[in-house]
Amino acid sequence: MIRVLLVDDQALIRAGFRALLAPEKDIEVVGEAPDGRQGVALTRELVPDVVLIDVQMPVMDGIEATRRIVADERLPGVRVVILTNFGLDEYVFDALRAGATGFLVKDADPADLLHGIRVAARGDALLAPSITRRLIGEFVARRPRAVPAGLSSLTNREREVVALVARGMTNDEIAAHMVISPLTAKTHVSRAMVKLHARDRAQLVVFAYQSGLVTPDGTA
Repeated sequence: MIRVLLVDDQALIRAGFRALLAPEKDIEVVGEAPDGRQGVALTRELVPDVVLIDVQMPVMDGIEATRRIVADERLPGVRVVILTNFGLDEYVFDALRAGATGFLVKDADPADLLHGIRVAARGDALLAPSITRRLIGEFVARRPRAVPAGLSSLTNREREVVALVARGMTNDEIAAHMVISPLTAKTHVSRAMVKLHARDRAQLVVFAYQSGLVTPDGTA
């Protein structure tokens, strides 16, 4: 069962998400919060699998709330998905930097939202269908580039794997592309995450763009 916490200052939005998720046999809404501060407190109390959190809220915004949830050593398995109103929201990159597993636009199709929750619960990077990897690259390109620590610790194989993760490939797709077994691909991804101190695949995506392993046009 995937346990979900809803954090949004609009009661109507929370009610809509709850109604959408209620019929799903593998998803349970365990709580709601109207602002980031209460969202952090409830996350610590309930320890959900996924937190759906709005960006702009009173008291504490979604970025700061995400940062506190991710930094809490008692919550290593909690995945945060940022909800945004606009696909080109400048908050997207800050959300990933803060440790969010990914993001979704609020007007996403119900099927995309359900899929997104399940993807996030697995720990995979989640990009809304309306927000492409190229846009993520553009956000990164606007910022001064400094090579992140840890790049030199990766083997050539691991660098290639991180670049493929940033291009949105699953372990099976990486395995097919590199002509290796899915288990070997998973091992390369896991080792890269350990070396880079990445919490999940979303942080590998950020690293890949920051380090130049993938360019804003999506090429390696």
